[in-house]
Amino acid sequence: MAIRHLEKMRSYIEELKKRRRAVILAHNYQLPEVQELADYVGDSLELARKALKCDADVIVLAGVSFMAEMAAVLNPDKVVLHPNPSAGCPLADFLTPETARKFKANIPYAPLVVYVNSTAATKALADYVVTSASAVKLVSKLEDETVVFGPDKNLADYVSEVTGKHVIAAPPYGHCPVHEHLLSRYYVSKALEQNPGAKLIAHPETPRSVRKMAHSIGSTSQMIKQIKSFGKKVLLATEEGLVYRARKMYPERAGDILPANPLAVCIDMKKITLEHIARSLELLKHRVVLDSSVAKKVREVIERSLEIVK
Repeated sequence: MAIRHLEKMRSYIEELKKRRRAVILAHNYQLPEVQELADYVGDSLELARKALKCDADVIVLAGVSFMAEMAAVLNPDKVVLHPNPSAGCPLADFLTPETARKFKANIPYAPLVVYVNSTAATKALADYVVTSASAVKLVSKLEDETVVFGPDKNLADYVSEVTGKHVIAAPPYGHCPVHEHLLSRYYVSKALEQNPGAKLIAHPETPRSVRKMAHSIGSTSQMIKQIKSFGKKVLLATEEGLVYRARKMYPERAGDILPANPLAVCIDMKKITLEHIARSLELLKHRVVLDSSVAKKVREVIERSLEIVK
């Protein structure tokens, strides 16, 4: 019954996609059935780039709110839908526009570098916007020896480690609950003990103690590529949804790709279901609409940032 329902839902969504001239973009952490249905699956940067190139009138963004905002910022002439607006990002909430303004006022000599995992209103105040894949490259190219970086303290620490620059975390306690608590040294050490000889690939949002144990560090897209470098069993220290994506890309090694903690689940990422996507396409809800002046500022910041890391 469940399988028949799933097949009917998929067929219905495919019909709606044709009717609306829509594409579905899904993040690596989405539910397996959402990843299967998507026209494209990737990390936040890859989804943003795909949104720019897709030939469609409607973009359905299966991810958390800041990702849907990014798609809307980059595609002002397209309808961008976020199937479930309650799918937010606790990390993004740490750096409010008010907090960003305070840091800029208190440390005016340092540029504000904002992680893509932030709201559009906060990005509009930034000097630069980065992803986990581009953060080190961009900061290393700046002439400034001190930068303010938010909202993730662990990514800020990683950037400081690699670049040797003074990176001030804004705020000092900002973090992703999944990477900070469910991928702590305790859980990752346990996984390594249970899988002797396994190689650990970690996301830079994990704490320094975990990164110290890692054989490789990178964004979700980089983590998938890094699997090639290790012929043995690998543990992925990030949200467990990436394992499904990685196993699809390396089917011959599916049994050797494991989550560092199978309980490392982002509840917000999993809030989007096929039912939400179908309803969104039916009613063209929930459309992401941003203030035009905010969207313009964010585009300017993104363009400036891309010029540096290209």
